[in-house]
Amino acid sequence: MTLPLYRPGQRVRIADRTPATHHRVPAYAKGQTAVVERVCGEHGQPENFIRGNGEPLTRLYRVRLLQRELWPDYRGSHLDKLDLEVFEHWLEPAHG
Repeated sequence: MTLPLYRPGQRVRIADRTPATHHRVPAYAKGQTAVVERVCGEHGQPENFIRGNGEPLTRLYRVRLLQRELWPDYRGSHLDKLDLEVFEHWLEPAHG
């Protein structure tokens, strides 16, 4: 097993792409910046499970986004957050 590319507390960007295959990244999260909350281990890739094979295993991360950054009209607390689990190949280092 390789070491995680990202660590808890690190800022990451969720890739903004729309492959023709099955994937588990919600449209509203694509292109958004998040903070890694935890590393969740390695799991089968959903893009490959749809074809009957989850290999190779890929690291899964729980990332946290501020709801007011996701939805500009959000009327809840400025502290409200949303946690998502995102596979490593969907994450990029956040710049800026």
